[in-house]
Amino acid sequence: MDYKKIDENDINRLNEIINDENRVLTGNNINEEYSHDELGGTENYPELVVRVKSTEEVSEVMSYAYKNNIPVTPRGSGTGLVGSCVAIKGGIVIDMTLMDNFLELDEENLNLTLEPGVLLMDIAEYVEDRGYFYPPDPGEKSATIGGNISTNAGGMRAVRYGVTRDFVQGLEVVLPNGEVVQLGGKVMKNSSGYAIKDLIVGGEGTLGIVTKATLRLLPFPSHVISLLIPFPTLEQAIGTVPKIVKSKAIPVAMEFMEREVIMDSEEYLGKRFPDNQSDAYLLLKFDGNSVEEIEGIYEDVAELCLAEGAIDVLISDTDEREESLWDARGAFLEGIRGSTTDMDETDVVVPRDRVNEMVEYTYELQDEVGVRIKTFGHAGDGNLHSYILKDDLSEDEWEEKLELAMGKIYEKAHELEGQVSGEHGIGYAKRKYLKKSLDPAIINIMRGIKHSFDPKNILNPNKII
Repeated sequence: MDYKKIDENDINRLNEIINDENRVLTGNNINEEYSHDELGGTENYPELVVRVKSTEEVSEVMSYAYKNNIPVTPRGSGTGLVGSCVAIKGGIVIDMTLMDNFLELDEENLNLTLEPGVLLMDIAEYVEDRGYFYPPDPGEKSATIGGNISTNAGGMRAVRYGVTRDFVQGLEVVLPNGEVVQLGGKVMKNSSGYAIKDLIVGGEGTLGIVTKATLRLLPFPSHVISLLIPFPTLEQAIGTVPKIVKSKAIPVAMEFMEREVIMDSEEYLGKRFPDNQSDAYLLLKFDGNSVEEIEGIYEDVAELCLAEGAIDVLISDTDEREESLWDARGAFLEGIRGSTTDMDETDVVVPRDRVNEMVEYTYELQDEVGVRIKTFGHAGDGNLHSYILKDDLSEDEWEEKLELAMGKIYEKAHELEGQVSGEHGIGYAKRKYLKKSLDPAIINIMRGIKHSFDPKNILNPNKII
């Protein structure tokens, strides 16, 4: 596809649409951050950035871009890890972060309507202050809800509550040609034709741009208690997970971690984790309407873990202890980043009973390929975050070993009946691995869907497929 390069006429027209020169950025006014996402492995500058404030502006920009064959990349906070918000083909970046308004809290129907630039941490504060709960809980709290919807973000509470798609009831979407459509709404269920809304969720901005979302809420749980459970080995820790699930006492979150990653987190935060003496840990969270209700659940789980070889069960029953635990867990990515010179990641997902095999394989792979690999993740839903570290490798060595390690990790995940991504998405960085892992017939269906939405391929090109 040959795209039009932006010229002075395009800049003038976009300035007319936005009517605010401070929100149309070109040349040296484009901040370096617009050239990459959080991980930084995929880099390219857009030719122009438009900081939109309304659905109407998004619609007009898209309509103009569509008529003139200009590629457009939607972007939120830029906290992604696979290059989804990077303008691979140049063109226009539509920055959605100024569309950050809460529009309606419907307490009768228990839902919240808001714009895509609202931050995840602001949603949590807004609804919890009013006695409600938005369960999806990705680790990066400064991400926008539009970005979460774009990647179908999961997070630590997915094991019990599900992922972003499970809480999106309605969307307002601008299509590639600038047309504005409404998908879903406030209804709790919908069997009215194809689930177009669910294609947009997880579509990484390749099918349409979300300009408004209606999210399902729950009553806020009155009490939360976490258990930190040290084990002699990671194999014992992860091996206990399916037994916890079978016990029907499913925690809100069920994370696994190793001592080395905990030490990285301590170094980054400058404070100690409640315990760092064991080689491996499970971190479980339970919620409910009373302490007695939660105790009745977690006591059985604690006994089960001890029977499976746990060294101890540490109970986090105060707000201070709770915050300390989950702050440390939330800092794992930054802690690992600070321990090396560069890194890349995979977030494969495998059946829960194959997590042990996948983790053991990454250990063996370190010696085989000659790189360090640090792994932690969501034991409750089989989603592993493995970070491949550059350390002192030369650029040539790094590229060669990274390519080899990535390929082998994705091959192993496929062998274990897993998938390429559990929550980070495919973006630009993981496209070739997705193509290798899926039946060609499925890839062709996905291409057909993309073409139906975007026959000119101007919206976030070179992403996913």
